[in-house]
Amino acid sequence: MTWQPELWGNYSTNVAEADEAEERHSKHTQRWLVQTHLESGRTLTALEALDKYGINRLAARINELRNAGVPVQSRMVTVASGKRVAEYYMEVRR
Repeated sequence: MTWQPELWGNYSTNVAEADEAEERHSKHTQRWLVQTHLESGRTLTALEALDKYGINRLAARINELRNAGVPVQSRMVTVASGKRVAEYYMEVRR
């Protein structure tokens, strides 16, 4: 059998569209996970976000939340390894 590109038509376009849709859903889900976590009064670092939720780009999700008006705060903390990292939190209103 030989390669017949005409049989595949828009295959690459459809794959790209599916990837974009999955990424949009993933970002939305990740933002929801981060917001829910922080609204519960807990803090979150990039390593914790990766461990708990599989989120690789926490700072990007935080930026998106802030742009949407969510009052996410941050502070620098020293972790067990001695490195300083950003820790995100929200002031919980009661």
